[in-house]
Amino acid sequence: MLKLENVTKIFRYGFLGFRFRAVDDVSFSLMDRPAIFTIAGESGSGKTTLARLILRIIKPDYGRILFDGKDIHEIDDRTFYRNIQPIFQDPYASFNPMQKPIRYLRETVKNIVGIEDRGEMDEYIAKVISYVGFDIATIANKHQHEFSGGELQRLSIARALLTRPKLIVADEPVSMLDASLRINIVNLFKKIKDEMGVSFIYITHDLATAYYISDYIAIMYRGSVIESGSAEKVLSEPLHPYTKALIESLPIPDPKHRRVWVQKKTAFTASIEEAEFIIKGCKYVYRCPYAFDRCRTEMPPYINVNESIVRCWLYYK
Repeated sequence: MLKLENVTKIFRYGFLGFRFRAVDDVSFSLMDRPAIFTIAGESGSGKTTLARLILRIIKPDYGRILFDGKDIHEIDDRTFYRNIQPIFQDPYASFNPMQKPIRYLRETVKNIVGIEDRGEMDEYIAKVISYVGFDIATIANKHQHEFSGGELQRLSIARALLTRPKLIVADEPVSMLDASLRINIVNLFKKIKDEMGVSFIYITHDLATAYYISDYIAIMYRGSVIESGSAEKVLSEPLHPYTKALIESLPIPDPKHRRVWVQKKTAFTASIEEAEFIIKGCKYVYRCPYAFDRCRTEMPPYINVNESIVRCWLYYK
């Protein structure tokens, strides 16, 4: 259904600053069957830039992105947005505070679904929003500020579902919600996948929700996918030193282990971020306890190890 081939996006720090690859030679594919594919990593790993590339908000400098075998930039807007829909991080920024959210639902139905009669339009909307726990009479006359963050995010999900998409790209969709609401949203994603056959690209830095919700996962570091595979395999049997460090950095709910966790957590620092982006070799080399000379000069290829894909010279034979 979706295929990324050596996708690269280059940005520049400042006006005269150095050029760096925010997304660097990323390749992966999603099969044409319902699944939740998670892209995980710390801040600055390139997750959101990758989401913007998939959503056609920006264009790649190198490589291409295919949907159903066609380059996404050669697909007409209506067809593209009927099949691929976004859900963004900030639910309050998803709707203009000067407008009623119902306007955005109606415009989506009119412009993409193609229903123009107001009665048919509202009937169609009512069926879809009932799936996320709303009725049209309750929301029709409310403005953005009259909804909670969780309600607005559910409206964002409903707006995305109006087009009956094949794929939803959800960029940190629960990071701004209370912890008590997060499980409701991720359970809703699982329900949509199972009952409506919609696939998700779920972008997060939260490995707990990633483990709970994902069928497959890709771990990103400084613009590169360094490990990918089934979520259970990658998160329970990590291969790349960074993936292992990321999992070990999760807090352990036991005071006896607090000191050990704090010591491990200090391995993450932004002080060498610039050097990591521009190095020709593995971007994790400055932190990796197993690094050797080749790691500094040459980026490892994608290597298949026990059904996972890893980019690390430790596994090259």
